[in-house]
Amino acid sequence: MEKIQPLNPQLLRLKHIIGDNKSTPPILPILPISKSSWWAGVKEGKYPKPIKIGNNITVWRSDEIQALISKICNR
Repeated sequence: MEKIQPLNPQLLRLKHIIGDNKSTPPILPILPISKSSWWAGVKEGKYPKPIKIGNNITVWRSDEIQALISKICNR
């Protein structure tokens, strides 16, 4: 029987990208920016476009977030 490979990329909610101190346990940010700065960057095209998967559920592809981090680090 063939082994099933794990799915990649994963989908990240905003709290996984910018962190959430109110979560138990707190979620550390990948990018330490505010929610309003994130959405402004998305609107400007600076950050990846979101994917709507439900009425109140917006996600981003982890590979696009990783590419963003690589781009920021290589400046």
